[in-house]
Amino acid sequence: MAVSYNALAQSLQARSNCFVPKDLCIKQRRSRSSSVVVFAASNDNNIALQAKVDKLLDGIKWDDKGLAVAIAQNVDTGAVLMQGFANREALSTTITSRKATFFSRSRSSLWTKGETSNNFINVLDVYLDCDRDSIIYLGTPDGPTCHTGAETCYYTSVFDQLNSDEAAGNKLASTTLYSLESIISKRKEESSAPQQGKPSWTRRLLTDDALLCSKIREEADELCRTLEDTEDASRTASEMADVLYHSMVLLSKRDVKVEDVLEVLRKRFSQSGIDEKQNRTK
Repeated sequence: MAVSYNALAQSLQARSNCFVPKDLCIKQRRSRSSSVVVFAASNDNNIALQAKVDKLLDGIKWDDKGLAVAIAQNVDTGAVLMQGFANREALSTTITSRKATFFSRSRSSLWTKGETSNNFINVLDVYLDCDRDSIIYLGTPDGPTCHTGAETCYYTSVFDQLNSDEAAGNKLASTTLYSLESIISKRKEESSAPQQGKPSWTRRLLTDDALLCSKIREEADELCRTLEDTEDASRTASEMADVLYHSMVLLSKRDVKVEDVLEVLRKRFSQSGIDEKQNRTK
């Protein structure tokens, strides 16, 4: 049986960057009751592909309302951006359009994140959990995900609230690396204010380029020595932590985010390192 998709047909009609090959992308077909999106051609390859998508959708454990939890996650930072719900049509639309699409329970209709704000979530892959009853849209956001303007919808720490912390409700859920980046960023903001008391090490690095660069070179050399001298693995981890920290201070000085670096790395995955180096702008 051919697969049809009740989707946002107009927004998908001109797109060719879908998971399936370009010649298999979807096109719009209108009926009296709905807009239906189907694969563009009707050859054997399309029929086989449609059958695979149908089989995939049939294998998901939708709840009694035909829904499953759908979580959007930043592919570079690992940050959980938002959580919504998806039905068969929403997931199908996401697969073909590469735009995170959900089902609105209040409006009983599909909606694509960014359709009003233009802050789309560009989906690079879709994952199912081991029980096949929840979905992850792994991708890159075009801007803030939360309607409040926050990067993600998760910025309220329960533990901070329990401790009556004044900062509760204004701290993004971050991994260790991004928590460190946030701390360095705060030190950078503080460095423009008059110094009171003994400066922190981070502040000293931020205000002394020569010191910062010398420390990065020193820590990189010590990291290499752990290999040359066959030191314990814990020593390698410690020296790498020093390299990361001092390098992140430099990134902050240059107004470069760790996310920007990870994006560069991700884009190099399918490219030869030798070719990439030769093609760099001099």
